[in-house]
Parts: sequence; C-alpha cells; structure tokens
Amino acid sequence: MVQEYGGDSTPLLLQERRDGVALWTLNRPDKLNSLDQAMVDALHGAIADAASDASLRCVILTGAGRAFVAGADIAQLRERRHEDALKAINSGLFDALARLPMPTIAAINGFALGGGCELAIACDLRVASERAKFGQPEVGLGIMAAAGGTY
Repeated sequence: MVQEYGGDSTPLLLQERRDGVALWTLNRPDKLNSLDQAMVDALHGAIADAASDASLRCVILTGAGRAFVAGADIAQLRERRHEDALKAINSGLFDALARLPMPTIAAINGFALGGGCELAIACDLRVASERAKFGQPEVGLGIMAAAGGTY
C-alpha cells in the first residue's frame, strides 16, 4: 500500500507499508528534499496518522535522490521573521517525530544538513550509507542550529 502526503501534482512524502513497518520517503529530490512549509505539513500529517495506528510497529524515514534532507528551504527561511522563529516550526515537527510510540529509523542516503541532520537526530536510530554527509551549516547564515542540533 502506498499513501501520499502533500504536494499539488507530485507528492512530497510517500509512505509504503508492509507487515507493520512504514517506509516514508521524502520526495523533493530536485530540492534535495529541503524542508519547506509544505514538506513540514506533509510530515505532520504522516506523524499524526502513525501516532494513532496501533498496527504500526516501526517507521523508517529516508529521502529520494541524493539527499536525506539538505536542510531548510533557504528561500522560505530568508522570508521568516521573528514571529516565525517563536513558532518553533522545525523543532515542533522534530519533537512530534521523537514522541511517536514506535521506533523510528533515519536511513540516511546522502546529505543530512541543518534541519535534515536535526530530523535524523529526532529519530531513535540512524543508519548511514557511505554517501551520507552530516553537517550544521546554519552558522554560515548567521543563525544557530536551534531545533536540536546544539544538543
């Protein structure tokens, strides 16, 4: 069974289920699966569904293409203001993922940068391919890794 979340013409998150295990694939390979508001909303939808599904035993999270998640969508990040920072958009998402009652596994197949690294940190277990690259490049933008990367 494949379920799709978000996106107008192309789903942002694909979910495949088999024997109580969900494989979530973040599906914005042209943007290195960067976290924009639509991707955050799609993940919240999948997390809410998983939290209420007693038959689900495990969630595996990965990214399509050559990245797990290459961080926040910089175009949207530049538009955020002080009020947006107070909403804790990404940390709220990562906290929801960390609170899921079943184990979560990040299958990291490429870049896991900034918010992508923090998304992986929010999972219970991380498995990295030889192509995995981790980093917190926020300092180059004059901000700190405030959604979990500092701890």
